[in-house]
Amino acid sequence: MIDEDDDLPPLPAGKKNYMTPEGHARLTAERRKLWNEERPEVVRVVEWAAGNGDRSENGDYIYGKKRLREIDRRLRFLDKRLSIAEVVDPRQQRKRDRVFFGAHVTYAREDDSEVTVEIVGIDETDTGRISWISPVARALMGKSVGDTATVPTPKGTEIIEVVAVEYPE
Repeated sequence: MIDEDDDLPPLPAGKKNYMTPEGHARLTAERRKLWNEERPEVVRVVEWAAGNGDRSENGDYIYGKKRLREIDRRLRFLDKRLSIAEVVDPRQQRKRDRVFFGAHVTYAREDDSEVTVEIVGIDETDTGRISWISPVARALMGKSVGDTATVPTPKGTEIIEVVAVEYPE
């Protein structure tokens, strides 16, 4: 049996699964769509294919069962993540001059290039959106404009400087 927890990005010991309201809504919508639309359709196809006789060479049946396992696995993943989620609305942040969860941060790298990231939950990462447990985000937490932070990288440490901190309105 495969342990579904193997697919979960690790949380630091004793930490919550922080998530933005938007990220929580996306995962909830994905779960709803899988449960209410995709899974019932795949079940119908599998039931139809099973009624066609020999299942060993029945592509619709074999593919349908495989897809059903994938959907069920994703549903278990979403259920686990949503059950431990702690929704944090960055619009409620009072210390808007410092970097905390949900901040949009622009920082300057040692080569004078600037990078802008949004600090989000581990299940929300994407281009320009980094997990609050990532090395860059952890180095930036609590910093203000003009502060520097040391970030461990595969090539050694890098010093970055906070250029801007913004929160959604």
